[in-house]
Amino acid sequence: MDKCVFCDRAEMVLENRLAWAKYDQFPVSPGHLLIISKRHVPDFFAATTEERQAFNELLNEAKNMLEEKYHPDGYNIGVNCGESAGQTIMHLHIHLIPRYHGDMDNPRGGVRGVIPEKRIY
Repeated sequence: MDKCVFCDRAEMVLENRLAWAKYDQFPVSPGHLLIISKRHVPDFFAATTEERQAFNELLNEAKNMLEEKYHPDGYNIGVNCGESAGQTIMHLHIHLIPRYHGDMDNPRGGVRGVIPEKRIY
């Protein structure tokens, strides 16, 4: 296996026993964070129940941090599982993407936008 960029906890801003967070290197919006498993597993479905609980705890802590620093109006939470779903780094990570009023003309459909023509319904 080539060196995994998410096995190196550089630029960590938050952590708990089983997960850590860093700002996304290519953010969708200001404050875009990644919640990353400390154990090298390929995707969300390979995580244990205990790891999933740790991710939820860190997501809440990260949301509180973003509320104070960026004051977003909403959030998208996303996990890409597999190349066909757009996953490019095969180490479990969850996107916490702050959303801001007016950041796009019509945000209706939210995460459905992964297939643009299916977003508006």
